This record gives sequence, structure tokens and C-alpha cells, in this order.
Amino acid sequence: MAAIIIDGKAVSADIRRELAARVAELKKFGIVPGLAVVLVGDDPASVSYVTGKEKSCAELGIASLGRHLSADTSKEELIALIKKLNADPAVHGILVQIPMPKQLDERTVIDAIDPDKDMDGLTAANVGRLVLGESGFVPCTPAGVLELLARSGVRTQGASAVVVGRSNLVGKPLANLLVRRSSNATVTICHTGTVDLAERCRSADILVSCVGSPGLIKGDMVKPGACVIDVGVTRVEDPSAKRGYRLKGDVDYEAASKVAGWITPVPGGVGPMTVTMLLSNTVLAAEKAAGLAAVGRE
Repeated sequence: MAAIIIDGKAVSADIRRELAARVAELKKFGIVPGLAVVLVGDDPASVSYVTGKEKSCAELGIASLGRHLSADTSKEELIALIKKLNADPAVHGILVQIPMPKQLDERTVIDAIDPDKDMDGLTAANVGRLVLGESGFVPCTPAGVLELLARSGVRTQGASAVVVGRSNLVGKPLANLLVRRSSNATVTICHTGTVDLAERCRSADILVSCVGSPGLIKGDMVKPGACVIDVGVTRVEDPSAKRGYRLKGDVDYEAASKVAGWITPVPGGVGPMTVTMLLSNTVLAAEKAAGLAAVGRE
């Protein structure tokens, strides 16, 4: 039996409808959620991402309060801007687009963001909160993966989850989310030092790959009936494609979809969820600032 395709576009659309209702409720109190995306330089991919985020904000009624700085911006100038945004009550969320130009130290810049306005959950404070199971903002892509699992009816309680990849942006935070009591999965993280990756993957009820290595996960590495989440996205040259390339995931989709119980496509799976969870974090930040959101721990 062919796997159930987890449609990230459809799930994302559902969440955005829910967010629109929450934004409308906030506006009854005179509150407009505000997101400041800071872009340094003119990297084409980053410019495209930021443009997409600004468009999504407009569609939901979120104020886009971003800044575009020149590529030669100094660390001192950037941190001064972040401090101004931290102090601005109209700004509920801040995200500094990465990668940054070489003269900027990403860790120093990110940690200058107020943790309560850190929309990608990358400050040391929010990373610590995540590990401790405390309330804080979570990186958008891992948060999106959890939403896909929950809204697709994939059971995490007691499941064996294998995360292939240990990046600070996806792999590590996702593993920490899956091991929380609310998910209660037993988690294995695989990486370049893992012996017999195929065997590890075949043990997974939930298999997530976030490496960025096209075709890394073969069909025979998937446990029958498992849920396969493909986070990896790589541009592969394809002269027959309109743009001269196509997007390819970490998973051999054709083969894996014949074995898995659920699977995400690339594109159209995890990708649409990332910006949607950024918007979700922004709305939550506005609700917290207004005292309209409960703060708990897991």
C-alpha cells in the first residue's frame, strides 16, 4: 500500500486560518502583532526568503517591521539596531536572517536578541529553555515537523524516533522536542559518526532526515509503515527544468513511499511549515506581551 502523503501546504493553510482568527482577536484589544526580520546584505536566496515572509505577514495582518542593511554593516551597528527593536513595544518578534556576512559573528548577534522576541528560538536562553522543558520559543522548522505529525495522526507516544542530522537549527532542537513528555518518543540522533546508518533508520517508527544530502535515505532503510519526514532540500541541476534546477530531498521518495505509512514530499512537505511557524511564534509573542497567553513548562 502506498504511503499517506503529508501535505505541508494544506496543514500550513489550516494553521494560517487559525492564526488569522487570533490576530483578529488581538486587534480587538488594539494590538497588532509586529515582526522585524533583519536582512544584512543582498544574498539572493535570503532576499527571496525575506520577501516571502513579508508577504505572509501582510496576508495575516501582521505588521512587517523589518530592516535591510548593507553587506558591510558592522557588528556594533547591527547590535545597536537589535537593541532598538528589543525596546520597541510595536515589535513582538525579531529574526535576523542567516547566513550573515563574514564580518558578523552569528552567535553574538543572535544572543543580542531579547529571548522573548527570539522568533527562531536560537538564543542561548531559548535553547536552554528547550532542553530544560521550559516555556520558550522553538525553532520554526522543528516546530513545523511536530505540527505535521500531530495533525496527520502520527503517534509519538512510545514511538522510536530517529533523527538523521544534528544541526542547531533542526536536528538537535527536534530531538529535544520529540523527547519531551508531551511527545514521549524514544529518540536516536544519527550523524557522520553513526555506524550502520541503515540499521538505525530501519528501527524507526518516525524517521526524520535533515542533512541536505540528496537521496541519502533509500527505500530499504525505511521500516514498513513508518512515518518519514524529509526536511532536507537541495538544488540539483536539471537542464529540463524551467529554472535549470529542481529541489530534491534527503529521501528517495519513489522507493520510500512504497514502504512507509506516511511521507512528506519535497517540495510541499516541511518547507511550507517553516514560515507558518514563524508567524505562529509572532502571534504567540504578541499574546504573551498582552498577557493573553498562558506560560507553562513540559
